[in-house]
Amino acid sequence: MKLPKITNLYGRIFAVFWLTMLLVLLAVMALPHLDPRNTREVSTEHYQKIMVMKQQIERRFATQKDLDKILKRLVRPSRAMPHGDRLSEPSSNKPRFFITDLDGNILTPSTGRDYAHKAVRNFVSNVEDPHQPLQRLYGRFILAGPFPIHLANADYLLYVGMKSNELPPFFLQLLDHPIQLLLLVMLVSTPLLLRLSWVLSQPARLLEKAAQRVARGEFEIDPMLERGTSEFRQAGASFNQMVEAVNQMMSRQQRLLSDISHELRSPLTRLRMAQALATRKQGESQELARIDTEAQRLELMIAHLLELSRMQVDSHQKREIQSLTSLWETLLEDTQFEAEQMGKSLVFTSIPERHIACHPQLLISALENIIRNAIYYGKDKACVTMTAEADQLHIQVEDNGEGVAEEELTSIFRPFYRVSTARDRNSGGTGLGLAITENAIRQHNGRIHAVRSPLGGLLVEIHLPLVAL
Repeated sequence: MKLPKITNLYGRIFAVFWLTMLLVLLAVMALPHLDPRNTREVSTEHYQKIMVMKQQIERRFATQKDLDKILKRLVRPSRAMPHGDRLSEPSSNKPRFFITDLDGNILTPSTGRDYAHKAVRNFVSNVEDPHQPLQRLYGRFILAGPFPIHLANADYLLYVGMKSNELPPFFLQLLDHPIQLLLLVMLVSTPLLLRLSWVLSQPARLLEKAAQRVARGEFEIDPMLERGTSEFRQAGASFNQMVEAVNQMMSRQQRLLSDISHELRSPLTRLRMAQALATRKQGESQELARIDTEAQRLELMIAHLLELSRMQVDSHQKREIQSLTSLWETLLEDTQFEAEQMGKSLVFTSIPERHIACHPQLLISALENIIRNAIYYGKDKACVTMTAEADQLHIQVEDNGEGVAEEELTSIFRPFYRVSTARDRNSGGTGLGLAITENAIRQHNGRIHAVRSPLGGLLVEIHLPLVAL
């Protein structure tokens, strides 16, 4: 029967937990039954071998009436029998013989601190039926018995012990060392737990990467998020629905702005045509010139609004890896030439040999806007400094103009904000240039802020993440 696939997160956790507990339970229940130190029946081969030994002993001491002498000679089996009667056992595994009376009292003399003698005493005390031979392992010493034997005209019981050359089994060590048993259970359960952690972390990593893409402005639906456990499938489906909703919202916003711009440009065009006709009929006047200026400013503002909206919607769709040199080298040379034509100087450092993932046109326009502002508002000097540290690019653009008041430094990146100083007075700007620049930098996971420059004017600092190739 095929087991149903567990897709619930908590179901998998409980399944692994109970499987681990089952392994522990099976180990605890099975190991005692596999313990060779448990008393068990003597194997047929071992029984036949011991019976041969018993018969040799009875035959050898058939005429001996002194039990003490027999026992002393049994302690040293190599001297107890002639060479032809020695047991065919290797010297490293000579059998030891222990004699008890029918009541279980050990008659074989002990040789000091004799571990085997202690084992025999324990084994004899656990024998319930003297007619049923058993065997048991004591460390590396195997005892078997009892076997009825006739010596010195009396009946006794024989126990045979042999040294085991085999190391104790691994599970025997586990029984003696609970810590090892715990380590074994951990070793067995670790692959299961690793598999569980991988199952849990894989969807989480996919969700994390999807969130990072959204943070970079890449609103893409990922079908892989809707796999795995039911909880992650639901989270992935909700995430994809959110991305789809954001895409639809931004598309509607773009469509709305396009419609608004179209509707605004129609009356604006008619207004400028009327102004041109009035100028032809009545000639030039201050009032008509003002109307034309404001109409041009309104048209420029609409164009900037559309550019800002378009940037927010599709900047992630044209990303590519670009070297910083190919991105900005031409811009710096062109603006340096333009500054010289205005009787000013533009100084810039060498461009780091690094790469960036970007929408090229956006970053070119963003830096161009800031540099042209620095040239325009600076008295006679503007500086551009580029440095790369680890995975970050730092750009500083500063001028020696009048600068911006401290309380307005955080506001100049807001759309339509116009500073109150002469820096923006009579500039003809719409107040959207720095807002578009800030939006472009943010679209590339960067940061931009403005401070007072040591040259006396404005210092704009940009931080952008770089990529390693």
